[in-house]
Amino acid sequence: MAKYFKITLSILMISAIIISCKKDSPVDEDGLLITFRQECFVSNFELLGADFVSVRSKTAVIDTVAQTIDVEVLFGTDLKNVYPQFSLATDCKLDPKITGRTDLSNLASPKVYTVVSGNRKIRKDYKLNIKFQ
Repeated sequence: MAKYFKITLSILMISAIIISCKKDSPVDEDGLLITFRQECFVSNFELLGADFVSVRSKTAVIDTVAQTIDVEVLFGTDLKNVYPQFSLATDCKLDPKITGRTDLSNLASPKVYTVVSGNRKIRKDYKLNIKFQ
């Protein structure tokens, strides 16, 4: 009888461990939580130079309807070595990811960043337009 009790108890304990390790919330390929939020927009933009100091001459103009970001930078800025920084709506993510310095020197072909909503169902492309002061 004690042998069956130990086996039953062991099975219950293993089941409890498996159930407690089950993921309650889904995550995406980046390990970020997928939520129910549908908001999908850029709320702020900053552009830093190689010395991590802002190279903007004015506040960036973000048009969430036209999905554009217009930024004016100081004359002489090396756009091959800049660090763009985005502030996004809650739970959104940016594609492509910014992992370090970025080359934005091709002004004839503006860079496009995609903002992905928290539920990962809505994607909005924002075109980054840069001009010199």
